[in-house]
Amino acid sequence: MEDGRPVYTLDEALSAMRFGKFQGLVLAYAGLGWVSEAMEIMILSFVGPAVKSKWGLSSSEESLLTTVVFAGMLLGAYSWGLISDNYGRRKCFLSIASVTSGAGLLSAFSPNYLLLVISRCLVGFGLGGGPVFLAYFLEFIPISYRGTWMVVFSAFWTAGTIFEASLAWIVMPKLNWRWPLALSSIPSFALLLFYGLVPESPRYLCMRGRTTDAHQILEKIARFNRAKLPPGMLISDKSTRQNEQSASSVDTPPLSTRRKLTRKFKSGFSSFFMLFSSNIIRTTLLLWVLFFSTAFSYYGMVLLTSKLSSGQSKCGGSTILHSDNSLYLNVFITSLAELPGLILSAILVDKIGRKFSMATMFLLACIFLLPLVSNQSAILTTVLLFGARMSATGTITVASIYAPEIYPTAMRSTGYGVASAVGRIGGMVCPLVAVGLVTGCHQTVAVILFEVVIVVAIASALLFPFETKGRELRDSVDISDS
Repeated sequence: MEDGRPVYTLDEALSAMRFGKFQGLVLAYAGLGWVSEAMEIMILSFVGPAVKSKWGLSSSEESLLTTVVFAGMLLGAYSWGLISDNYGRRKCFLSIASVTSGAGLLSAFSPNYLLLVISRCLVGFGLGGGPVFLAYFLEFIPISYRGTWMVVFSAFWTAGTIFEASLAWIVMPKLNWRWPLALSSIPSFALLLFYGLVPESPRYLCMRGRTTDAHQILEKIARFNRAKLPPGMLISDKSTRQNEQSASSVDTPPLSTRRKLTRKFKSGFSSFFMLFSSNIIRTTLLLWVLFFSTAFSYYGMVLLTSKLSSGQSKCGGSTILHSDNSLYLNVFITSLAELPGLILSAILVDKIGRKFSMATMFLLACIFLLPLVSNQSAILTTVLLFGARMSATGTITVASIYAPEIYPTAMRSTGYGVASAVGRIGGMVCPLVAVGLVTGCHQTVAVILFEVVIVVAIASALLFPFETKGRELRDSVDISDS
């Protein structure tokens, strides 16, 4: 009670209104952001070999086309996270979509290798905003539905990978590599088209002390869902000291503007340094290890499929298929593995919790990869990679749910964004190390390396200090708490 009036929190309001049509619209928009990211990542499996053949590139130049995308994502994930936590989720979307769509279309018309590398790096920078879309959707979901609906959200990534594999299979043999690049930018343009319909996150507004604005959005959700808000007044546990304040003197507007910008600048970096506060640094470091390992393993399996299906038969006793269409076919088949991976994660995430779900599914990935230490038949290799990618997809899905849940609203996008950025380092290293080993006929060493990385990921998942299943999202963190 406050001043004799009943009060309610944001979580109580979302639980009262349940998951309805409004959250469905938010899911569609945020999910479109993940479709865009998935398509732009999957196109790397096809564009590199095609451009190498067309322009006579060296193997290192081909690898650079992949590496610059992850380098851009590394910088973008950190930058967009800071912007989102300090200026709002919604403001990020316009910039993210503009950069990704513009650079994606530009790359399709690149006249030479240098401009293609630059444009793909810019695409990667835009794609680094993927964690903002996930954090945004997460903040609209009632507690009891969170695990299930976050898995549903991850299905948009799977849809993007399958669609891109199908697109490449249909378009590239008939046309050329420029068409898939251009068509893959369509989801980003759609984000721009529907931007005007997107509301700000009410949780972010509450964290900033703007409870009146948050209440207006909650009323809109209630109308869409044909539900009622709890009686009373919405309250936030975040101090209104972060609310927008007027200048101390109306006679000095330039000074007031400078102070505002300085405060925003300092606030942005403070959210980053909060990741290393005494009560959360262990979780932060473990999360970085987990994301590096999952990204290294996941993208390794995607690129490993391409290498084992590329028609290079120079390695003795090779598992490689020799059909010209084997690359498209095997990437498509292994992309379908993400569907059962999502189903598996949906079954486990709210039953045994986030930590044990990640450990269990990565253990399955270890088992599927183990026979590949020696050469297997083409069919068995595809089956094993199917199972490994299914398990890796389930793990990275749950990790993407767990990461934003463990951080408070004030640093949610930053924390998840930085962890995602560390994961991009794994994506950058993978094609240069593990897949390079396969190309050099060192498949056994490559698979052993994957196994070691996965074991490290399992250990980090089990060492997390707490489970988030059934817990409310936090809006603040006490830095002095040890």
